[in-house]
This record gives sequence, C-alpha cells and structure tokens, in this order.
Amino acid sequence: MRDEELIQQIKRGHTEYANELIEHHYSSILRYCTWHCSDPERAEDLTQETFLRAFRDFSQYADQGKFRAYLYTIAYHLCVDESRKPRFYPLDEDVGDSKDQFSEIENEDEINSLLKRLSPPQREAIILRFAEQQSFREISKITGIPIRTTQSRVRLALAIMRKEKP
Repeated sequence: MRDEELIQQIKRGHTEYANELIEHHYSSILRYCTWHCSDPERAEDLTQETFLRAFRDFSQYADQGKFRAYLYTIAYHLCVDESRKPRFYPLDEDVGDSKDQFSEIENEDEINSLLKRLSPPQREAIILRFAEQQSFREISKITGIPIRTTQSRVRLALAIMRKEKP
C-alpha cells in the first residue's frame, strides 16, 4: 500500500498498518541519522525516536502526501539537537584486520573530513541531497529554508569540497 492509504487506515484505528508504514521508511531514516551520528546505537535511538514522535502526534498530521518529508523533518530536528550535546569518546577502539574494512573506513574518513569543512547548513544540504536523495523542494520543507537558498548551499558546498579534496 502507498503511504497515504496506510495513514488513512491507521487514522481509522487499524494500528496494525503502522508497522508497514515504519518498514517503508525505517532504513532511509536510519541511514540519515547515521550520517549525523558516529555511534550506530545512537543513530538507531534517534531513528526510533523519530517514529515515536511521528506516531505520538499522528492525529494532528495532515496527510498531504508528504509523510516522508514529515519524518525527515522530525529526524532533522532530533539530529540537530543531538549534535549540540557534548561528545564523550571511548578510550579504546576495536580496529578490524580486513583490508576491505580499512578501505571503507578510509573512504568514510575522507567523506567526513570534507563534510567537516562545510558550515552546518551546507553539510545538512549535502547530506539530504546526495546521501538521502532528497529533492531541493523536499530539503526546503525539511529545513524550512527557501529552495533557492538550498540550491545555493549545495552549489557552494560542492565547490568547497572540490577545492579541498586531497
């Protein structure tokens, strides 16, 4: 079923459709939260909190075919709040011996290094546009900024990343 149909069923009291709605979006919201958190467990917590908040206020949700953007908006605010918290790092880290794992970490480190050179609004626009495959219109709704500003942030961020790429 499409999101709109599932939402209507849930609003009619058929809560068993909630799991199907969650399954439609869980992996993309988790991936989005993972971009913001280095701790996979914390990303999982933020993802679950996103769905809890979405369903807590579900009766107030006005179905306009934008449930995906609604979820990303909730996740966006949770991730912003999370990024403001002080970070504590463990003293020891497990490092795998596999060459494949090392090359993945190296690529991830390069991406994270380039993303850290961007301003928070530019970083957010890049993550939503390329990691989460959101349209400029969706990014605008999620972040609450005009489409033209979103486009400018992506364009400037890409220019910075090209210039800074080692």
